[in-house]
Amino acid sequence: FLRHLILAAIEEFPHIPVCMHQDHGTSPDVCQRSIQLGFSSVMMDGSLGEDGKTPTDYEYNVRVTQQTVAMAHACGVSVEGELGCLGSLETGMAGEEDGIGAEGVLDHSQMLTDPEEAADFVKKTQVDALAIAIGTSHGAYKFTKPPTGDVLAIDRIKEIHKRIPNTHLVMHGSSSVPQEWLAIINQYGGDIKETYGVPVEEIVEGIKHGVRKVNIDTDLRLASTGAMRRLMAQNPSEFDPRKFFGETVKAMRDVCIA
Repeated sequence: FLRHLILAAIEEFPHIPVCMHQDHGTSPDVCQRSIQLGFSSVMMDGSLGEDGKTPTDYEYNVRVTQQTVAMAHACGVSVEGELGCLGSLETGMAGEEDGIGAEGVLDHSQMLTDPEEAADFVKKTQVDALAIAIGTSHGAYKFTKPPTGDVLAIDRIKEIHKRIPNTHLVMHGSSSVPQEWLAIINQYGGDIKETYGVPVEEIVEGIKHGVRKVNIDTDLRLASTGAMRRLMAQNPSEFDPRKFFGETVKAMRDVCIA
């Protein structure tokens, strides 16, 4: 169903390049099924086991990623790998969301991609893109205060890029968590605790050093939630969901454009 929606969008807007990407595949079999369904890009997240929760060892990650690359490249499909686990350098907690991600406490070595290991990984697997761990995590609760270099390791991106300058780097968990949307949500009955995301200027710095894909979702969720809460509060007699959803789509579009 989703595939046909995307294909319809491609037909409607042929001038806009679209990639249908499968995120956080937990096994080569999952990636194979996505390729069969027409995905043009897949991610083999071998940093975690097939349960999507248990951190694996380096050899396992290399092996399953190699298998996925061999299969995908034969079909003209690109592959993103991952080295390191998403998690907070501030709290030491892993970054799980929507059933994918390590759980509990991790040590810093698990939450920071080693530059030399990254170079070896790319050489052995031939991935097209590499998701790296630099202290970001899924969801809204990333940092308790505006992040500094000790909890958001942008310098690690620079070190990795020096060793693999021709590999596209990927930043996961990189929503900026717009403070204005947090304020709107809470103003209209929400209860989102104080939290901060990845500053846009740090994302720009990453792009200067090899980052070519930035995963953002929370910002859209916050904008959608804030827009709907505000509209419902300001129009208590309104009951047409089309008006609510129209407002949320506009809010999310504005976030993307900004």
